[in-house]
Amino acid sequence: MPTIRTNDGVGLFYRDWGAGRPVVFVHSMLMSSAMWQHQLVHLAGHGYRAVAYDRRGHGRSDDPGGGYDFDTLADDLATLLDELDLTEVTLVGHSMGGGELVRYLTRHGDARVSSIALVGSTVPRLDVEPADVDAGLARFATDYAGWVAENADRSFGLEPPGADIPPLEREQTIREWLSVSLQAAIACTAANARADFRPELASIHLPALVIHGDSDAFAPLEWCGRRSAALLSDARLLVYEKASHMIHLSHRQRLNADLLEFVRSVRPPSAAPCGLPNARG
Repeated sequence: MPTIRTNDGVGLFYRDWGAGRPVVFVHSMLMSSAMWQHQLVHLAGHGYRAVAYDRRGHGRSDDPGGGYDFDTLADDLATLLDELDLTEVTLVGHSMGGGELVRYLTRHGDARVSSIALVGSTVPRLDVEPADVDAGLARFATDYAGWVAENADRSFGLEPPGADIPPLEREQTIREWLSVSLQAAIACTAANARADFRPELASIHLPALVIHGDSDAFAPLEWCGRRSAALLSDARLLVYEKASHMIHLSHRQRLNADLLEFVRSVRPPSAAPCGLPNARG
C-alpha cells in the first residue's frame, strides 16, 4: 500500500495514477481520496499524473489522535509533495481541503505549485456563530451517526441532478462519513468552522479556478465561492446551477472537463521563454 510518513510519524495512504504534469487532490472533511476517483481516472487518462491522499484520521491513513490543525495538515501536504518530488503542481481542494492547500501555500510557498482549483471549498470562512459550532461539536460527540442521517440529503442536494447520484454511490459516501475517526471528525470540524483565510487568499497570486454550486448548503456560494474568487488576484469563478456540496458526484462530467481545461490552460513556469519572467515573476 503506497504510504508516506510525516515528520511526526503518521503514515498517509496515497493514490498515484498516470504520468505527466501532476494534479494533486485534497479531499473534504470526513471523506478520503476515494471521493476523487472519477476525477483521477479522467486526468490520468488525458496525460496527467493524478495524485490524491487520505488526510490523517481519514480513509486508510493512520489515526494518530492529533494534528488536525491547519498548520499540521498543510505540513502533511508538504511532505507528500516533497517525498514524491512533485513540481509544477495543480492543487485541487474540496470543502476543508481548500483551506489546507491555501495554508500550504502561505506556510511553504509556491515553488512546487503552478495553479490551484477550489471546488465547493469552505474558504475563506464559514459564517457560523460560535454557539452553533459548539452545539454541532457536542452533537458529533454524542450522536454522530444521527447527524449524518439528518444531513445526507442536504449534502447531496434535494433536487436533480443531486437526486440522480446513483444510490450505491450515496451509500458509499455515507459509509465513508461513518468510518472516519470520530476524534478527527470533531477536531477537523472545529478547525474548519473557526478558520478565517481571507488574508491568506489575498496573498496568493497563482492562476486559480473556483468551482461552486449555487445550492451548496454547507459552503454557501455567497459566503465561500464568490468571496474566494474576489480575494484571489487571478481567479475564474464557475457557478454550477442546482449543484450542492457533492459536486464531484452530481456534476462529475462537467467537473472533469472544467478541471482538464484549466490544467491545460496553465502555462507551467518551466515553459516560459528563455530570458522572460515566468507567470509568478
